[in-house]
Order: sequence, then C-alpha cells, then structure tokens
Amino acid sequence: MSEDSAHFPPVDPVKTGIKGCCPRCGEGKLFDGLLGVKPRCAACGLDYSFADSGDGPAVFVILIVGFIVIGMVLWLQVNYGPPIWVHILLFAPLTIILSLLTLRWFKGILIAMQYRHNAREGRLSD
Repeated sequence: MSEDSAHFPPVDPVKTGIKGCCPRCGEGKLFDGLLGVKPRCAACGLDYSFADSGDGPAVFVILIVGFIVIGMVLWLQVNYGPPIWVHILLFAPLTIILSLLTLRWFKGILIAMQYRHNAREGRLSD
C-alpha cells in the first residue's frame, strides 16, 4: 500500500466491510462480483492491491455458521426427530446462503481492518 497523502475522515471498518465499501472513503465499492476485490476504488482511487484477507474470513464463517446450523440441527432432532431428508432439505440451502453472505461480510471487514491498521505482509529483517 502506497503512502496516502489525501485526508479522509475515518470510517467504521465494520460498517464499511458489511456494506462492501472502500475502507478509505466509504463511498466506492470494494467488491467486483460476489467475492472478487476490485483493483481500485472508483470514488477516491485507493489501490486495493494491499487487500489480502487470506483464509481469515473462511475461519470465522466456519465457526459462526457451523455453530448456528449445528445448533439448529440438534434442536430439531431432539425436539421432533425428523428423517434425514428433512435435515438436508432445510439445512443445506441455509448453510450455503449463510456462508456466502457472511463470507462477503467478513472479507470486507478484514480488508477494512487491514487498511485502518496499515497491516502489511510479515518480513524478516536481515
């Protein structure tokens, strides 16, 4: 990430991440499609080459969505005992929808946090 000489008011990384907006100005769009990151912000020109959320968003999604869905599966099984096809019919689409939705949110939040805290790739000094 190159040094920034423009002055922008600080934006909330959680709000901009959930909305999928630029972490610097909060106006331009961060995503190109569902999960792809645009090359730069159309509003302020911020280069998004610094944005590498890695596997972090997937870990949060697995833990949070997994907790919610498995809790619902266990509750349904204990209280009603439906056949397995009911679980598949209900929870397969729910899991896919929740995972895709929250993956976009967490990716946006982590990229906004990277920008706010000026996070960079780790380097070993010689």
